[in-house]
Amino acid sequence: MQVGIWIRVSTDDQARGESPKNHEARARMYAELKGWTVVEMYDLSGVSGKSVSEHPEAQRMFADLVSGKIQGLIFSKLARLARNTRELLDFSDFFEKHNANLISLEESLDTSTPAGRLLYTVIGALAQWEREEISARVAASIPIRARQGKSTGGIGPFGYMWKDKKLVPNPAEVPIVKRAFDLYLELGRLKAVCAQLKEEGYCARKSDFKPQTLKRVLTDTTYKGLRRANYSKSKGNKKSWVLKPEEDWIFIEVEPLIDKDLWETVNALVAQRAQPFSKIIHKKSQYLFGGNLVCSCGTKMYVQSYSGMKIPRYRCRSCHFKLNEDVLEDHFLKILKTIIVRPEELKTNKDADGEKREKEGRLDLLRRELRKIDLKIDTLVDLVGDQTIDRSTFTERFLPLKERKGNIQEELPRIQAEIDYLETSSISRDYLIEQATTFASMWPVLNYTEKTKLIDELVEKIEIQNDTLHFTLTYTPPFRTLGKGVHNSRDSLPQPT
Repeated sequence: MQVGIWIRVSTDDQARGESPKNHEARARMYAELKGWTVVEMYDLSGVSGKSVSEHPEAQRMFADLVSGKIQGLIFSKLARLARNTRELLDFSDFFEKHNANLISLEESLDTSTPAGRLLYTVIGALAQWEREEISARVAASIPIRARQGKSTGGIGPFGYMWKDKKLVPNPAEVPIVKRAFDLYLELGRLKAVCAQLKEEGYCARKSDFKPQTLKRVLTDTTYKGLRRANYSKSKGNKKSWVLKPEEDWIFIEVEPLIDKDLWETVNALVAQRAQPFSKIIHKKSQYLFGGNLVCSCGTKMYVQSYSGMKIPRYRCRSCHFKLNEDVLEDHFLKILKTIIVRPEELKTNKDADGEKREKEGRLDLLRRELRKIDLKIDTLVDLVGDQTIDRSTFTERFLPLKERKGNIQEELPRIQAEIDYLETSSISRDYLIEQATTFASMWPVLNYTEKTKLIDELVEKIEIQNDTLHFTLTYTPPFRTLGKGVHNSRDSLPQPT
C-alpha cells in the first residue's frame, strides 16, 4: 500500500521537543514495519488546527487520494489531523468513500485493520445522526414553503424560472416545451422527438434532450398549470430519489404552458407506449462463503443451484471439485471455538505483552539518557563560558556526547514505531477473539442472512490445499510468525468429509 505522512506540529509542541522530523521518522518506521511505501509527505507544521481542509497541503493530499497515488494517511494523533469535530467527520467520510485508510499512531487506530475500521463506524454514526437532524429540520420546512408557493430548492422546471419568489414562464424555454409536446403527438417516439429537436437546434438547459429527460418534461403536471411539490425525497446518494406517499404531495396552481387536453393526450400516449425493461443488478453472494472460497487449482468456487438443492454446494468451474456448505460451516465453527478456547495460539499474550514492555522500557531508558546528555552539554557550555575549561577540552568532551545524542534521536522514533505497531496488532488480535466469542454464542439464533454478513466480516479467504481447508481471517499476526506444529487461524484443518 502506498501511503502519505501528515505532519502538523504546533509551535507549542515543538517547544516540548515534538519536532516535525521526529514525527516523520516515527511514521516512516511504522510504514516500514507494515510493509507500506511512503510516497508523499504533507507538512503543515505550525498551522492552526481550527480549520485545515482548505490549506494547500490538505488539498494536495485530497487530490492524491482521489487519483489513487496514496491509499492511506499516517499521522501522530487525531488532534494533529483536525481539531474541528465537523472537519474530522468530513475527513473520515472522504477517506471511507475512497476506500482509503487513516492511521493514528497515538490512539493506535489503523483502519487497515478490522478493529481500526470501527473508527469509521463510530464516526460515520455521528455524521449520520447530524445529517438526519439537519434533514429533519429541512424536511419540516418544505411542505410549509410549498403551500406558500415558494421555492423548495432548484431553479424550477424547464420552461419556468423563479422571479420575485414566484414561478413564472421562461420566455426562452417556453417555445421548446411546446414544440416537444407537438412533436411527440406527431412522432410518438421519445428518441425520434429528441433527434428532431436537436436537428431544429433545440436543447435542454445543459445538453441535448435525452429520452429520459424528455419523458420527465412530457409527464410533468406543471405544464398543464398544476405544480407538484413535496412529492419526492433523495435516497441520500445525491443521484436517485423515491416518491413520497401521495397524501404528502402538494399541488399549487401556476400559469400553464400546454393546453390541458393536449397534455392529457400526450401522457396517455406515453403511458401506452412505455415498455417495462429488466436491469441486471450484480449483487453480493447470498451464500455464506460466496466469493471467499478458492479451489486448489486457484479458481474461486461458487454455488451452482440445481433441482432439489437442500444444502448449497460450491463448485469449481475449472476442475469441477465440489464441496457442501455444511462442511465449510462446521469447520468455520471449529475455528471460532479454537480461538475462544486457545487464544494463545494466535500469538502468546505473554510474548506480545513482554515484547511491548521490553520496548517501552528501552524507550524510557533512552529518553532518560537523552536528558542526561543535554544536561552534560549545558554544563560544558557553562564551563566554557566561565573559562573553566578551554575550547580544546570542550570539543574533546562534547563530540562523543553529540554523536551519542544523534544515535539516540535516530533510535527513538524506530522504537516508538515498533510499539505503535505492536499496539495496533494487539488490538486486532483482541478484536478477533472478541468477534469469535460473539459469533459462536450468537450462531444458533442467527438467520442465514445474518450469518453471511458475519462471515464476510471475519473471513478474508478460504483455500483448499491438498484436501485440507486453510482459513485466512481478517487478522495479521505481529512481527514474527508462529513456530512449526502450532495450530492457528491460518493453519490447515482436518480433511473435509
